[in-house]
Amino acid sequence: MTDYAQLVSRAESLLTKLEALVPAAPGLPDWTAIAWRWQHNKGHGYLEVIPYPHLITLDDLYNIEQQKAEIVRNTAQFVQGYTANNVLLTGARGTGKSSVVKALLSQFSQNGLRVVEVDK
Repeated sequence: MTDYAQLVSRAESLLTKLEALVPAAPGLPDWTAIAWRWQHNKGHGYLEVIPYPHLITLDDLYNIEQQKAEIVRNTAQFVQGYTANNVLLTGARGTGKSSVVKALLSQFSQNGLRVVEVDK
């Protein structure tokens, strides 16, 4: 019996040491949020809530009326469950790609649109 008790004691000690090395599992995402950021740490990924996303309106974006109309039409179809196209926003830094996404989130979040930010 003492050999068994000693083995259990050593196994518990080993498990305690191993648990200290393993990162804690992240909690479940807050699904009530409208925006998240994909985070990764030591090979593990998780969604982190962006508690106060920077929301702007489409009216804040100037001189891209045709592009706004097209992406708003497509996004409206998407959130209503209709066929929608994928959208690829291209352009140099500072041309408003992220601002368009923020404005769409602002306009369509009440219809179920959500955003996940993923770093390069």
